[in-house]
Amino acid sequence: QVQLVESGGGLVQAGGSLRLSCAASGRTFSSYAMGWFRQAPGKEREFVATINWSASRTNYADSVKGRFTISKDNAKNTVYLQMTSLKPEDTAVYYCAADTRPYGSGSNGFDSWGQGTQVTVSS
Repeated sequence: QVQLVESGGGLVQAGGSLRLSCAASGRTFSSYAMGWFRQAPGKEREFVATINWSASRTNYADSVKGRFTISKDNAKNTVYLQMTSLKPEDTAVYYCAADTRPYGSGSNGFDSWGQGTQVTVSS
């Protein structure tokens, strides 16, 4: 299992931007597919974005498409979520996830999860 530590959450006004980071332990990060998920109060956790192991393919929830960008820096063992044009409905705890099975597409599930970082968007 890999350890994942998210950072970058906070309070932002509607229309603002935030960049979340997720630092991963281990020496084989470059082979991992990664993802971001979120959970709002009283709701189930939902998919936000995924990126395949080589960073050649990304996938987004319809609700964030065009506003959020997922990226992966293998040299830094870090995955990012750039969030722009934030809306109050984006308020949630955001979780980073890794699929540590090598060379995954990001569509086969995730086996390691971070502790989450809170994002609050005020209207």
